[in-house]
Amino acid sequence: MRIALCLTGGGPTGAMFQIGALAALEDAIEGLVAHELDLYVGTSSGASVAATLAGGRPVQRVYRAFLDPADVYFSLERKHLMRVDLAEWRRTLVTAWGALRQAMASLWAQPPIATGALREELERLEDSMPAGFLTLDAYERFLEDFFVRRGVPNNFHGMPRPLIVLAHDLDSGAEVQFGAPGWDSITVTRACIASSALPPFFSPVRIGERHYIDPGAAPVSHFRVALDRGADVIIAINPMVPVSAATVPTGHGRGSSVRDKGLLWVSNQSLRIGVHHAVHAALALHRVAEQATLLLVEPEPEQGQLFMYNPSSYESRRRVLEYAYRSTRALVDEWFADPDSALVRAGFRPNPSAEPVAPSVRPPAPPADGPPAAFSWGGP
Repeated sequence: MRIALCLTGGGPTGAMFQIGALAALEDAIEGLVAHELDLYVGTSSGASVAATLAGGRPVQRVYRAFLDPADVYFSLERKHLMRVDLAEWRRTLVTAWGALRQAMASLWAQPPIATGALREELERLEDSMPAGFLTLDAYERFLEDFFVRRGVPNNFHGMPRPLIVLAHDLDSGAEVQFGAPGWDSITVTRACIASSALPPFFSPVRIGERHYIDPGAAPVSHFRVALDRGADVIIAINPMVPVSAATVPTGHGRGSSVRDKGLLWVSNQSLRIGVHHAVHAALALHRVAEQATLLLVEPEPEQGQLFMYNPSSYESRRRVLEYAYRSTRALVDEWFADPDSALVRAGFRPNPSAEPVAPSVRPPAPPADGPPAAFSWGGP
């Protein structure tokens, strides 16, 4: 039986949900070892988790590291992601200044009365905008250092388990499968940041003469990639579900709408809706085809506010990890209780040595004002 693990995006908090869910699957299912599966497919933040597992690192070790604020096993910091793309902004300033000078000269010579001159000059300024506000170069260096310290190969051929990282070519729109034949000569870390370059926040990642971006709302390619490589069982963990919470945490207190969280989370909610619908549309088609057993793990939309908190906060990380673990254990218990569930039909059995967890899967309620709600992009 060939088992494939498919991990979508979701930003740092989405990756933590995946880690907590995988730790729960390992504990609850007999013989399932997250870093010993037959294929790993990842996009965006899920690509980093997939690469860590394909490289042989135990998910339980990563899970413990995120729960312990003193543990430096995976010491990701805000500075690794929040790095301004200075080169892109320099290009913007130079081209914008040139466009502004030309606009002033044009308008001085020909006032924009009943002409399209002003519109043309505004379009020229629009073309001077940066291709992305931030760069992932610092995150790439962090991943490289982590791979070296933890013995993870930084090339696809050296990976103990097959790994596919999905991205899109910016200038053609074509899907790219890094790690597949013909796409396996770059470093794994470069592939991971190419898959994480979500517009307009992160600049496209250049590899050779091409530029690559996050696949966005196209995570359903995971299933096709896994099926094409002979997967009998596909375990998919998708943190990208729409937020459906009564209140949302903001830097100004509790809000009643995602709108109160500002531009980034309005955009994020739009992306979550698209990803969630695409995944479930693909799931419906897959069930009709019945080509393989598909096990889907997702958070409840009502718990979406957990992904809105600052991921650099220890308390926020703990809530996401514990919720992911407990809710996944509860889900697996439901699957095993149903003799006709996909899990049972695939031949899995409950782990007799698994310790029971508390029946409630709801995390403790956050304080009234919540932890600091600074920048906390929850996208891929």
